[in-house]
Amino acid sequence: MFDVLVYLYENYWRPDACPDAGQLMRKLSAVGFEQDEISEALAWLDGLQLASLEAPVAPKAQSARVFSEMELERLGPDALGFLQFLASAGVLSATLREVVLDRVSALPAGPVALEDFKVVLLMVFWGMGKEPDALILDELFVDDEDRVVH
Repeated sequence: MFDVLVYLYENYWRPDACPDAGQLMRKLSAVGFEQDEISEALAWLDGLQLASLEAPVAPKAQSARVFSEMELERLGPDALGFLQFLASAGVLSATLREVVLDRVSALPAGPVALEDFKVVLLMVFWGMGKEPDALILDELFVDDEDRVVH
């Protein structure tokens, strides 16, 4: 599923640039993706569209977010740490955070791998029509093995 999402991110500027579902399924199949992988990704994207439309009202700045046990289980320590890093850096608004959590909850049981979590983050930005700044894009695309430790 994540490979399909990355393909869509890399090949379509924004969600409304994608062809209709039937044509998109045929195109993805022609590129070599399996039918079940395509179906999972498109269902996940439908959920993203709904979550984007139903995005919660942002909480007040002084409020704290308490994660449910299920959210903590799905996120795992690496994804939770990265989520909190983005929120504390002001990159991820409270509203976007809630959409991310909704989309993480739509994944199979966790914890979600950090690289998969980064794909979720990219797709939430993409689905909401928001472009993260260049430094955050670098952070989302750089694998841990490629990092240089100073």
